[in-house]
Amino acid sequence: MLIDAPASSHTVLVVDDDPEIRELLRQYLQTCGLRPLLAADGAEMRKTFQEHGIDLVVLDVMLPQEDGLDLLRWLRKHTNVPVIMVTALTSPIDRVVGLELGADDYVCKPFEPRELVARIHSVLRRAPARGGPAADGFLPTQLRFGAWRLDTGLRELRHDDGVLAPLSTSEYRLLCVFLMHPRTVLSRERLVEMAHKRDLQPTDRTVDIQVHRLRQRLRDTRDGQLVKTVRNDGYVFNADVYTVPTDA
Repeated sequence: MLIDAPASSHTVLVVDDDPEIRELLRQYLQTCGLRPLLAADGAEMRKTFQEHGIDLVVLDVMLPQEDGLDLLRWLRKHTNVPVIMVTALTSPIDRVVGLELGADDYVCKPFEPRELVARIHSVLRRAPARGGPAADGFLPTQLRFGAWRLDTGLRELRHDDGVLAPLSTSEYRLLCVFLMHPRTVLSRERLVEMAHKRDLQPTDRTVDIQVHRLRQRLRDTRDGQLVKTVRNDGYVFNADVYTVPTDA
């Protein structure tokens, strides 16, 4: 369920099988200027990721079929979106397991909605980008970085001056990986794994050639490169990435 909100608000996906809790959080998050989406289980969660750009997930641990920890594993494999776990479990070891799997924070039931919102804002302030997805294709329709906008539906890369930059399939895949992991050093081996599904050998210099071509598309200059070389380590995408509302 999608709630209208100002274009500047963050989109928060609440995954909980209790309809009363979902409705409570929907109302409270909306009141606090956030843009709530709701899912009752893992299937609805995955569908929502395919259709919307998500900035943060509030994920209940105790879910039917797939529990919250299973879904957290999926999220960490497929996205870099921040996750706050919600649990009725009081054992510290349960929270430790979630944090080790990649949760950004924990809230214990029963909780005050005001506390949850405070934690949401705290986690979002620490997040490097607005819900950047990872390599398996769960991309928001519109992404913005620097003076560029990428339409993933049309696979169009357009500059603010209106010029359209053509992208080959390999250049598009490589750009998507960088947008999914902004300000993160990625080795050539990792780029091959994520962008090419191991179609290339890890030592293949084709990655360097593709980076060179992508830099040409992005009009990269030495003083303002979006894709920077990290000596002996690989490359880093040197810009923040934002999800653009579809009506913007």
